[in-house]
Amino acid sequence: MRRTARLLTGTALVVVAAAPAWAGTGSLDVYPSSVVPGGQVTANTAACGDKGSALGDASAVGSGTFTLAPSSHDGEAIGQFRVPESAQPGTYEIVAKCAEGGRQVTGDLVVALSAAHEQVQPRGSVKTGVGGALGADPVQTAAGVAALAVAAAGGTWLLHRRARGDGI
Repeated sequence: MRRTARLLTGTALVVVAAAPAWAGTGSLDVYPSSVVPGGQVTANTAACGDKGSALGDASAVGSGTFTLAPSSHDGEAIGQFRVPESAQPGTYEIVAKCAEGGRQVTGDLVVALSAAHEQVQPRGSVKTGVGGALGADPVQTAAGVAALAVAAAGGTWLLHRRARGDGI
């Protein structure tokens, strides 16, 4: 009985481990992964083999279909499409289906209102009512450090006297 259970468990593990190879999944690389409306996008995949081609579908973002042709770059199929100016911000799934075998691969494209390198960085300070540690005046900073040093020295002296029994 145990031998049958081990055999079935081993067979199940082999099937589970091999499932991704049978599923026909792969990836479609989308460059750039984030684009503004009107931007050009390149999609490539190695899932279709050395000389494979594919038909891409970017209709989710409003671009329609495009062709991925074989390239000399590591047996990848490459194609391009343009994101329409009317595209709304969000994440869209781009799909490509290999001409031979019908294998389907997907990739994500993020449409943003502005490109990452065009983002405006915040400037200035936040008015919280709490001052900074280092002000613009070095004299005030030095005075603050001196006051802290005197307080620390005085507190240490008082604790030392108390520990010796001299009282306060």
